[in-house]
Amino acid sequence: MVASIQFLGTMAQTRHVVGDALGWIIPTGGAAAYTTWASQQTFTVGDTLVFNFTNGEHDVAEVSAEAYGPCTSTNPISLTTTGPATLALNTAGPHYYICTFTSHCQIGQKLTINVSASATSPPSTTPTTPASPPTTSPPSTTGTPPSTTPTMPTEPCPPTSSPTSSPLSPPTFTTDNTIPTPNSGASSLTIVMPAVLFAFVLAFVNY
Repeated sequence: MVASIQFLGTMAQTRHVVGDALGWIIPTGGAAAYTTWASQQTFTVGDTLVFNFTNGEHDVAEVSAEAYGPCTSTNPISLTTTGPATLALNTAGPHYYICTFTSHCQIGQKLTINVSASATSPPSTTPTTPASPPTTSPPSTTGTPPSTTPTMPTEPCPPTSSPTSSPLSPPTFTTDNTIPTPNSGASSLTIVMPAVLFAFVLAFVNY
């Protein structure tokens, strides 16, 4: 949480004495005297102008730009007849002042100044909101989980050995009374007995 700090205080104001020691009179050098004085000042909203003059001999009127040039005193913005007169500078921009006594303005008792806005603004009292921490998204669970089934190693099949020799085949009998002998290796010996000899032997045994 960020706490806000509020600074309290008043803005400094400057009191400008018009013409300084010369005061508000008919200047010897004409209007240039007040023009030179104004060029050496910095006027800011909130400042004040002080016109020092003798009552009954001078006055001070704030007029518009249109009335300032021809020194027209009718319908002034303000008119102060008692000195010293203190006038507040409440708005920025040009301000115009003259003396309404006969011919005083034409001789040079006139002043124009330019007022600037406030040079220093009070600090902001709006609390600062800390930035939100970045949002971290959880890892996605929609993917296919890895397989946990163990893979059995494949054992190579033992080589098949071919016998170099054929196994013995059982004896078989044929219709021509041939008695085969067991197969021995690469060759077999067949004994053929005639039917007559076989019958003779059989008769002898029976006798």
